[in-house]
Amino acid sequence: MTQYKHIFEPLDLGFTTLKNRILMGSMHTGLEEEKNGFEKIAAYYAERAKGGVGLIISGGIAPNVQGWTGPFSARMSTKKHAKQHKVITDAVHIEGGKICMQILHAGRYGYHPFAVAPSAIKSPISPFKPFKLKQSGIKRTIRDFVNAAKLAKLAGYDGVEIMGSEGYLINQFISERTNKRTDNYGGSYENRMRLPIALVKQTREAVGTEFIIIYRLSMLDLVEKGSTWQEVVALGKEIEKVGATIINTGIGWHEARIPTIATSVPRAAFTWVTKKMKEELSIPLVTSNRINMPETAEKILAEGDADIISMARPFLADSEWVNKAEANKSDEINTCIGCNQACLDHVFARKVASCLVNPRACHETELNYLPSEIKKKIAVVGAGPAGLAASTIAAERGHDVTLFDSDKETGGQFNMAKQIPGKEEFYETIRYFNKQIELHGVTLKLNTRVTTEDLKAGNFDEVILATGIKPRTLKVEGIDHPKVINYIDVLKLKKPVGKRVAVIGAGGIGFDVSEYLTHEGESTSLNIDAWLNEWGIDKTLKARSGIEGITAEVHPSPREIFMFKRSKGKFGGNLGKTTGWIHRSSLKKKNVQFINNVQYTKIDDEGLHYVQNEVQKVLAVDTIVICAGQVPLKELVAPLETEGIKVHVVGGADIAAELDAKLAINQACRLAAKI
Repeated sequence: MTQYKHIFEPLDLGFTTLKNRILMGSMHTGLEEEKNGFEKIAAYYAERAKGGVGLIISGGIAPNVQGWTGPFSARMSTKKHAKQHKVITDAVHIEGGKICMQILHAGRYGYHPFAVAPSAIKSPISPFKPFKLKQSGIKRTIRDFVNAAKLAKLAGYDGVEIMGSEGYLINQFISERTNKRTDNYGGSYENRMRLPIALVKQTREAVGTEFIIIYRLSMLDLVEKGSTWQEVVALGKEIEKVGATIINTGIGWHEARIPTIATSVPRAAFTWVTKKMKEELSIPLVTSNRINMPETAEKILAEGDADIISMARPFLADSEWVNKAEANKSDEINTCIGCNQACLDHVFARKVASCLVNPRACHETELNYLPSEIKKKIAVVGAGPAGLAASTIAAERGHDVTLFDSDKETGGQFNMAKQIPGKEEFYETIRYFNKQIELHGVTLKLNTRVTTEDLKAGNFDEVILATGIKPRTLKVEGIDHPKVINYIDVLKLKKPVGKRVAVIGAGGIGFDVSEYLTHEGESTSLNIDAWLNEWGIDKTLKARSGIEGITAEVHPSPREIFMFKRSKGKFGGNLGKTTGWIHRSSLKKKNVQFINNVQYTKIDDEGLHYVQNEVQKVLAVDTIVICAGQVPLKELVAPLETEGIKVHVVGGADIAAELDAKLAINQACRLAAKI
């Protein structure tokens, strides 16, 4: 019997029943626009339906060309479109699942020249200024939404979700921030909420009573001139009145400068918003954002914060999440770490989404771990992310695998990453792989610095080198000065760091080290109230949009940090598109000084000497931390090849330009799938 009784309590919607309280939230994957994308996305959703999820919401589908998120993005406007979607709904239904199609009109967020909005105000995250919708355009938009819902029903979907949050078109009509109209769709709040009410009412009339309509309600805008709580409640009540089956919680506009789903956001950081709305409405409410494990989901449901839990990225990480929870095997779940590197960052770069910890996500038709025809004896050297992935998948496929590492524990660079405030989720990936080692019978040899002779004596058929990297040293006079250390000295060896610190290097490692050095005490990522205060969010919801007039409470840094880089341009430019701004913002809050366009000349007792804009300067510091890249550790390759042993190199040992777990795990999984 499952220990998560609230998760697995069915939900009766009157005309249909959800078998559990877990909803796979909407997430665009890029497969929607791929060649043969419908077959690929059908396989992707079917695997999640087979994995036990109660209800799937598709990625956003536009009701018309103006509503595209980008050029030629997915839309549902014709019977031909509906026919193409039938392969998706059939695949989900065969596996016993239910699926709703999300109707999303991007409004001014549309990344194309046909974008429209309530007013001609350009968004800060799109280069195109939208056209103002005329009254006739609004009526046509409503008809197109209703048409999309009818076509979704024709395609076999169990319902639709109308996307009314995250700053898309419907949100743009509701908010004073983006709606400057003077007609009956602007001005008073009663006018501004006409559009969503009409959409839901007319959709219900068109599809009948036995069809799920979910409305995604923006409950907390997190932008200036967003909705007040009273306005949100008023809209929620009207949406319930005109026929919505379920209301889903939307948190934050895409342009909001407050993180809502990144890994630094505490787990279940916003369920208090849904709980407050439950006092106002009687239809089932969905809560979302940074819920990734059954223990968290069960607690939310048990405490009455919501009726349904929505998770999106956790189903990229593990399609079997629900089945594993039901079988009381949460320790076997491959947990979403909220990194965004292979999902959202890919989608915004117009690439197919996947998952850093599970490269099979969205690639189910071409990356599979099938039983091997020939059992091989394989050595994997290095138990970092690449070595862990390679060894466990190879063993899962039936090979005899031995995993070596010179360290006392598995995890490699993740053991440093997990110590960074806001990256605590990295513990989960190590836990997952350790469980996979146990389940698939990998022989683990820690505290073992393996040699060519050892590997030769072991009679291994093939060797996978996942030995990682070592920090690059700078060629600067005085680099051996006692005040110079590297990031491994800081994060792993715990060498003392002074009160004034120069961090040399502004890549991901430099940012992580600076984050680590500017914090002391409990990470706010582990304390919801402290995190809300740090980002200036009003939990009482008296402030408009949850933020207006609220001052953030930032704990001062215990150190003065100066971050240096040789190149010009902004700091963190190579960080993830959806998370880089968060890292920059966090360090700015801690008064980290960013110094670019420099050449380092020497290090001595006086400090760090450098040239900036042809001016000689010196910065007095106690400690200089080198985070200036790394070089691959692949010394074993040549001697193994000389001995005639087949060698594969993956991860940092192959490419060490930047610590890249996404590349490392993907390489390792693809190698292990075919070895």
